[in-house]
Amino acid sequence: MEDLLKKILYTGVGIAALTAEKLQQVIDGLVKEDKITQEEGKKIVDDFFKNTKTKKEELESQLKSVIEKVVGNFNFASAKDVDALKKRVDALESKVNGTKAKKAPAKKPATTKV
Repeated sequence: MEDLLKKILYTGVGIAALTAEKLQQVIDGLVKEDKITQEEGKKIVDDFFKNTKTKKEELESQLKSVIEKVVGNFNFASAKDVDALKKRVDALESKVNGTKAKKAPAKKPATTKV
């Protein structure tokens, strides 16, 4: 699922980049034809990038919200929970290893001759 979300995000970035490039070409053409001034063209491009950045931030916020909602439904263990479990396992292993060290080695079962 993470790969799908990355692909969607990268596709959006790619589309925005192509759109920006095409917009710049159109603006350059209009400036060459004296239909708009260079300052007007610059303002149009700047506004486009400003709006694109705003939309990108909105999309990221919405995407983050959806991801948090989906992940919340899975009830994953938090890093804090995992750390606590690691400590408990370590403590139990120490007890088990300590107990084994104090016991005498296990004797081999006696073999009976027939």
